[in-house]
Amino acid sequence: MTDAYLSSRPPLALAHRGGWFTDGRGVRRTELENTAVAFQHAVDLGYTYLETDVHATSDGVLMAFHDHTLDRATDMNGAIGDLPYRRVAQARVAGQEPVPVLEDLLGAWPQARFNIDLKSDAAVEPLLDVLRRTRAWERVCVGSFDQRRIDRARRLFDRPVATSCGPLDVVRLRLASLWRPLLPLAGRGPDCAQIPLSRGGFPVLSRDLIRTAHQRGLQVHVWTINEPAVMERLIDAGVDGIVTDNTLGLKQVLVRRGLWSGSSPGTDSTLQNG
Repeated sequence: MTDAYLSSRPPLALAHRGGWFTDGRGVRRTELENTAVAFQHAVDLGYTYLETDVHATSDGVLMAFHDHTLDRATDMNGAIGDLPYRRVAQARVAGQEPVPVLEDLLGAWPQARFNIDLKSDAAVEPLLDVLRRTRAWERVCVGSFDQRRIDRARRLFDRPVATSCGPLDVVRLRLASLWRPLLPLAGRGPDCAQIPLSRGGFPVLSRDLIRTAHQRGLQVHVWTINEPAVMERLIDAGVDGIVTDNTLGLKQVLVRRGLWSGSSPGTDSTLQNG
């Protein structure tokens, strides 16, 4: 059932690429995105929803990484899709942490739910293979900024998997919030709308959009929100989830309002890098 992923009491707290964390010296670390250490920090805070991105290597291994190339975030260069896994495995994020394999993340935190952004067409079938091997169908929500890509993924999934709106889905939902009747969404249809406050100077989120989404049975999650004051306003507006780098800040807001639905602090689960 696709609603299993979204079964926690809203608003859901989603740790964007694992989120920021403070190291043992009290220094806030923002550069170790999509690494095991970042995800572990979020789990230790009690987060049960972790957001990540995926690319496939040239030999089909699905990596948790945002950019198409290794250049910005690691000590190596090159496009992930052009490199075999053995080469990508040598890269270190910020010169320190390896790029995780998605399947390892799913295994390291079996109670966590993962929001997965498909960053390339080549990642679609490897993701399907990972879900078949891990049987993590009910633990993931899959999205993409490419409508054709997310529609293809929906067609290929051979079990129900939660998905978020693609760009065309969001446009239709936005138009439906402005004019009636409601316009149909694409393909098999999404389970939630994961959107920014605005795009290109044009507002995306509105109370009408939230109301329209709820009428269609869709949750609304907003990204990427790091200011506590904005988190407060979004909760008041009725959003169902907030994606944040500021994992501690969002937890503090939700705890203060009696809305924290995360777990108790996590165990010492870690990935074995070797």
